[in-house]
Amino acid sequence: MAAVRALEDEFSSLIAIFRRAMAENAERVSPGMLPGAYKVFTTIARQDGITLSQLAESLMADKGQMSRTVRELEELGLVERTADPSDKRSSLLSVTADGRARLTEARAPRERALAGALESWRIEDISTLSRLLHALSHGDAPGA
Repeated sequence: MAAVRALEDEFSSLIAIFRRAMAENAERVSPGMLPGAYKVFTTIARQDGITLSQLAESLMADKGQMSRTVRELEELGLVERTADPSDKRSSLLSVTADGRARLTEARAPRERALAGALESWRIEDISTLSRLLHALSHGDAPGA
């Protein structure tokens, strides 16, 4: 049980660091952007061509709130809507070229910091950590 508590403590630390990074990245993308809007923005970037309903489901959020946030992202020129060819009543959300460039620029300091932190790690250790985190997040056994 001590090992599980220690793991929980490390996850708590990582979550605090992650939240701080999200706030900093949001500010770099667009001054005054809230971390929640940044999360919506990065989800659209990761799942390019997502519908508003899929976005709300993915983030377990209210569709109305997602709609307002997407509208804000559109006004900032970060996100655009295109007609869904399979359902004319729906739109597909995508990140604009400017949005993608701003996201890349915003993420660069953290990516450099992570690369620097892992610089002395063996590739095998990085791969093992990735595999174990994937197994944990998907409820799989470590060797699966």
